[in-house]
Amino acid sequence: MVYVLNRGGRFQSFSKGYKEGEFPEASSSYFGLDTIQAANAYGAMVNIYGEKTYDTKSPMTGEHLAGYGKYYPAPVSVLGEPLPDEGLGYDLRMITYREIMQTKSRTSSNYWLLALRPANFILINAADAKARGLKDDDVVRITSASNTDGIWDLGNGRVVPMDGNVRTTEGIRPGVIAFSLGFGHWAYGGVDFTVDGTTITGDSRRIRGVHANAAMRIDPYLGNTSLIDPVGGSAVFYDTLVKVVKVVKVVKV
Repeated sequence: MVYVLNRGGRFQSFSKGYKEGEFPEASSSYFGLDTIQAANAYGAMVNIYGEKTYDTKSPMTGEHLAGYGKYYPAPVSVLGEPLPDEGLGYDLRMITYREIMQTKSRTSSNYWLLALRPANFILINAADAKARGLKDDDVVRITSASNTDGIWDLGNGRVVPMDGNVRTTEGIRPGVIAFSLGFGHWAYGGVDFTVDGTTITGDSRRIRGVHANAAMRIDPYLGNTSLIDPVGGSAVFYDTLVKVVKVVKVVKV
Protein backbone atom coordinates (compact mmCIF):
# COMPACT_ATOMS: atom_id res chain seq x y z
CA MET A 1 0.00 0.00 0.00
CA VAL A 2 2.82 2.41 0.88
CA TYR A 3 4.44 1.67 -2.51
CA VAL A 4 1.20 2.50 -4.34
CA LEU A 5 0.60 5.67 -2.31
CA ASN A 6 4.15 6.90 -2.84
CA ARG A 7 3.78 6.47 -6.59
CA GLY A 8 0.47 8.31 -6.56
CA GLY A 9 -1.57 5.38 -7.88
CA ARG A 10 -1.41 2.28 -10.06
CA PHE A 11 -0.20 2.68 -13.61
CA GLN A 12 -0.27 0.58 -16.74
CA SER A 13 2.99 -0.92 -17.95
CA PHE A 14 4.79 1.48 -20.30
CA SER A 15 5.11 -1.25 -22.95
CA LYS A 16 1.31 -1.60 -23.09
CA GLY A 17 0.75 2.06 -23.85
CA TYR A 18 1.07 1.60 -27.61
CA LYS A 19 -0.68 -0.70 -30.07
CA GLU A 20 2.50 -1.86 -31.80
CA GLY A 21 3.93 -3.75 -28.84
CA GLU A 22 7.23 -2.70 -27.32
CA PHE A 23 7.92 1.00 -27.51
CA PRO A 24 10.61 1.63 -30.18
CA GLU A 25 12.55 4.27 -28.31
CA ALA A 26 14.79 5.34 -31.18
CA SER A 27 12.87 4.34 -34.28
CA SER A 28 12.14 6.84 -37.02
CA SER A 29 8.63 5.43 -37.34
CA TYR A 30 7.79 6.62 -33.82
CA PHE A 31 9.05 10.11 -34.39
CA GLY A 32 7.29 10.18 -37.75
CA LEU A 33 4.05 9.04 -36.12
CA ASP A 34 3.29 6.75 -39.06
CA THR A 35 2.82 3.35 -37.34
CA ILE A 36 2.78 3.76 -33.57
CA GLN A 37 -0.61 4.49 -32.01
CA ALA A 38 -1.65 4.99 -28.42
CA ALA A 39 -3.38 1.95 -26.97
CA ASN A 40 -5.68 4.11 -24.87
CA ALA A 41 -6.95 6.73 -27.27
CA TYR A 42 -8.78 9.70 -25.79
CA GLY A 43 -11.55 9.25 -28.35
CA ALA A 44 -13.28 12.60 -27.84
CA MET A 45 -13.23 15.97 -29.54
CA VAL A 46 -10.88 18.63 -28.24
CA ASN A 47 -11.98 22.11 -29.26
CA ILE A 48 -9.11 24.57 -29.56
CA TYR A 49 -11.57 27.11 -30.93
CA GLY A 50 -15.08 27.19 -29.50
CA GLU A 51 -17.55 28.77 -31.90
CA LYS A 52 -20.28 28.60 -29.28
CA THR A 53 -18.11 30.59 -26.89
CA TYR A 54 -17.38 33.20 -29.54
CA ASP A 55 -21.08 33.54 -30.26
CA THR A 56 -21.56 34.61 -26.64
CA LYS A 57 -21.10 38.29 -25.86
CA SER A 58 -19.79 39.79 -22.66
CA PRO A 59 -22.67 41.30 -20.65
CA MET A 60 -20.24 43.99 -19.50
CA THR A 61 -18.73 45.18 -22.77
CA GLY A 62 -21.05 43.79 -25.45
CA GLU A 63 -18.03 42.34 -27.26
CA HIS A 64 -17.71 38.74 -28.43
CA LEU A 65 -15.78 36.42 -26.14
CA ALA A 66 -12.52 35.22 -27.66
CA GLY A 67 -13.52 31.61 -28.32
CA TYR A 68 -9.98 30.39 -27.59
CA GLY A 69 -7.47 30.52 -24.77
CA LYS A 70 -6.21 34.06 -24.29
CA TYR A 71 -3.29 35.41 -22.29
CA TYR A 72 -3.71 38.55 -20.20
CA PRO A 73 -0.32 40.00 -19.22
CA ALA A 74 -1.65 41.78 -16.14
CA PRO A 75 -4.70 41.73 -13.85
CA VAL A 76 -7.72 43.19 -15.61
CA SER A 77 -11.15 44.35 -14.50
CA VAL A 78 -14.41 42.83 -15.67
CA LEU A 79 -14.29 45.41 -18.49
CA GLY A 80 -10.94 44.06 -19.62
CA GLU A 81 -9.07 47.16 -18.45
CA PRO A 82 -5.59 46.64 -16.94
CA LEU A 83 -5.20 47.51 -13.28
CA PRO A 84 -2.29 49.78 -12.28
CA ASP A 85 -1.44 47.87 -9.09
CA GLU A 86 2.17 47.09 -9.94
CA GLY A 87 2.87 50.76 -10.49
CA LEU A 88 1.49 51.41 -7.02
CA GLY A 89 4.15 49.19 -5.45
CA TYR A 90 2.21 45.93 -5.39
CA ASP A 91 4.68 43.66 -7.15
CA LEU A 92 4.07 40.15 -5.80
CA ARG A 93 1.38 37.88 -7.20
CA MET A 94 -0.50 36.04 -4.45
CA ILE A 95 -1.81 32.49 -4.84
CA THR A 96 -3.23 29.88 -2.46
CA TYR A 97 -2.81 26.15 -2.04
CA ARG A 98 -3.83 23.40 0.37
CA GLU A 99 -1.68 21.32 2.67
CA ILE A 100 -2.34 17.60 2.38
CA MET A 101 -3.21 17.43 6.08
CA GLN A 102 -5.67 20.34 6.16
CA THR A 103 -8.95 21.00 4.37
CA LYS A 104 -10.05 24.53 3.59
CA SER A 105 -12.15 25.02 6.69
CA ARG A 106 -13.03 22.11 8.95
CA THR A 107 -9.91 20.23 10.08
CA SER A 108 -8.35 22.84 12.35
CA SER A 109 -10.29 21.19 15.18
CA ASN A 110 -8.39 17.94 14.55
CA TYR A 111 -5.47 18.09 16.94
CA TRP A 112 -3.77 15.05 15.44
CA LEU A 113 -3.47 16.96 12.17
CA LEU A 114 -2.49 20.20 13.89
CA ALA A 115 0.39 18.33 15.51
CA LEU A 116 1.83 17.84 12.02
CA ARG A 117 1.58 21.54 11.19
CA PRO A 118 0.29 23.84 13.95
CA ALA A 119 0.14 26.88 11.64
CA ASN A 120 0.74 27.86 8.05
CA PHE A 121 3.18 30.43 6.69
CA ILE A 122 3.74 32.78 3.79
CA LEU A 123 5.88 31.11 1.14
CA ILE A 124 8.23 33.44 -0.70
CA ASN A 125 11.14 32.85 -3.05
CA ALA A 126 14.52 33.24 -1.35
CA ALA A 127 15.58 35.95 -3.82
CA ASP A 128 12.43 37.99 -3.15
CA ALA A 129 12.93 37.62 0.58
CA LYS A 130 16.55 38.74 0.37
CA ALA A 131 15.60 41.80 -1.71
CA ARG A 132 13.17 42.81 1.04
CA GLY A 133 15.45 42.05 3.96
CA LEU A 134 13.32 39.11 5.11
CA LYS A 135 14.31 35.77 6.60
CA ASP A 136 12.50 32.68 7.86
CA ASP A 137 10.04 33.32 10.71
CA ASP A 138 9.93 37.08 10.17
CA VAL A 139 6.36 38.34 10.51
CA VAL A 140 4.96 40.21 7.51
CA ARG A 141 1.59 41.77 6.71
CA ILE A 142 -0.03 41.29 3.30
CA THR A 143 -1.58 44.38 1.74
CA SER A 144 -3.13 45.13 -1.65
CA ALA A 145 -4.69 47.99 -3.56
CA SER A 146 -8.08 46.82 -2.27
CA ASN A 147 -6.91 46.39 1.31
CA THR A 148 -4.14 48.85 2.05
CA ASP A 149 -4.32 48.23 5.81
CA GLY A 150 -3.93 44.47 5.50
CA ILE A 151 -6.75 43.55 7.89
CA TRP A 152 -10.00 41.62 8.04
CA ASP A 153 -12.80 43.84 9.34
CA LEU A 154 -15.21 41.34 10.89
CA GLY A 155 -17.94 43.95 11.21
CA ASN A 156 -18.44 43.34 14.93
CA GLY A 157 -15.81 45.68 16.25
CA ARG A 158 -13.01 43.17 15.75
CA VAL A 159 -10.26 43.36 13.16
CA VAL A 160 -7.79 40.61 12.32
CA PRO A 161 -4.47 41.55 10.70
CA MET A 162 -3.26 39.44 7.80
CA ASP A 163 0.09 38.72 9.45
CA GLY A 164 2.05 35.55 8.84
CA ASN A 165 5.48 34.05 9.30
CA VAL A 166 7.81 34.00 6.31
CA ARG A 167 9.08 30.71 4.91
CA THR A 168 11.70 31.10 2.17
CA THR A 169 12.03 28.49 -0.55
CA GLU A 170 13.40 27.96 -4.04
CA GLY A 171 10.27 25.96 -4.78
CA ILE A 172 8.12 28.94 -5.68
CA ARG A 173 8.56 31.22 -8.65
CA PRO A 174 10.14 34.64 -8.00
CA GLY A 175 7.48 37.33 -7.87
CA VAL A 176 4.91 35.00 -6.28
CA ILE A 177 3.88 34.41 -2.67
CA ALA A 178 1.51 31.75 -1.38
CA PHE A 179 -0.36 30.77 1.76
CA SER A 180 -2.17 27.52 2.46
CA LEU A 181 -5.89 27.51 3.20
CA GLY A 182 -7.34 25.98 6.36
CA PHE A 183 -5.58 28.21 8.88
CA GLY A 184 -6.11 31.73 10.23
CA HIS A 185 -9.66 31.30 11.54
CA TRP A 186 -11.04 33.89 13.94
CA ALA A 187 -13.80 31.87 15.65
CA TYR A 188 -14.39 28.12 15.20
CA GLY A 189 -13.97 27.41 18.91
CA GLY A 190 -10.75 29.40 19.07
CA VAL A 191 -12.04 32.40 21.05
CA ASP A 192 -14.14 32.75 24.18
CA PHE A 193 -17.88 33.18 23.77
CA THR A 194 -20.84 33.26 26.12
CA VAL A 195 -24.06 31.25 25.96
CA ASP A 196 -26.80 31.98 28.53
CA GLY A 197 -24.30 33.58 30.85
CA THR A 198 -21.82 30.70 30.64
CA THR A 199 -18.41 31.42 29.09
CA ILE A 200 -17.04 28.76 26.77
CA THR A 201 -13.27 29.02 26.71
CA GLY A 202 -11.72 29.02 23.26
CA ASP A 203 -8.68 27.00 22.20
CA SER A 204 -6.17 29.23 20.41
CA ARG A 205 -4.70 26.22 18.58
CA ARG A 206 -7.66 26.36 16.21
CA ILE A 207 -6.99 29.88 14.94
CA ARG A 208 -3.24 29.99 14.41
CA GLY A 209 -1.72 31.05 11.13
CA VAL A 210 -2.84 33.50 8.48
CA HIS A 211 -5.74 33.73 6.06
CA ALA A 212 -5.28 36.45 3.46
CA ASN A 213 -8.32 36.23 1.21
CA ALA A 214 -9.32 39.73 2.34
CA ALA A 215 -6.37 41.02 0.34
CA MET A 216 -7.80 39.59 -2.88
CA ARG A 217 -8.28 42.34 -5.45
CA ILE A 218 -11.76 43.84 -5.68
CA ASP A 219 -12.95 44.56 -9.19
CA PRO A 220 -12.98 48.37 -9.44
CA TYR A 221 -16.03 48.40 -11.73
CA LEU A 222 -18.21 46.00 -9.73
CA GLY A 223 -16.97 47.35 -6.42
CA ASN A 224 -18.10 44.48 -4.21
CA THR A 225 -16.65 41.28 -5.63
CA SER A 226 -13.32 39.81 -6.59
CA LEU A 227 -11.80 39.78 -10.04
CA ILE A 228 -13.65 37.25 -12.17
CA ASP A 229 -13.12 35.01 -15.16
CA PRO A 230 -14.93 36.85 -17.99
CA VAL A 231 -16.02 33.55 -19.59
CA GLY A 232 -16.98 31.24 -16.74
CA GLY A 233 -17.75 33.92 -14.17
CA SER A 234 -15.77 32.22 -11.40
CA ALA A 235 -13.74 34.18 -8.88
CA VAL A 236 -10.11 34.72 -9.88
CA PHE A 237 -7.94 33.84 -6.89
CA TYR A 238 -4.61 34.01 -8.70
CA ASP A 239 -4.42 37.51 -10.14
CA THR A 240 -4.01 39.70 -7.08
CA LEU A 241 -0.87 41.79 -6.76
CA VAL A 242 0.24 42.42 -3.20
CA LYS A 243 3.19 43.59 -1.17
CA VAL A 244 4.51 42.29 2.11
CA VAL A 245 5.41 44.66 4.91
CA LYS A 246 7.60 43.51 7.78
CA VAL A 247 5.83 43.74 11.12
CA VAL A 248 8.02 44.92 13.96
CA LYS A 249 6.81 43.53 17.27
CA VAL A 250 7.11 45.98 20.15
CA VAL A 251 8.30 44.28 23.33
CA LYS A 252 7.35 46.09 26.55
CA VAL A 253 9.88 46.06 29.39
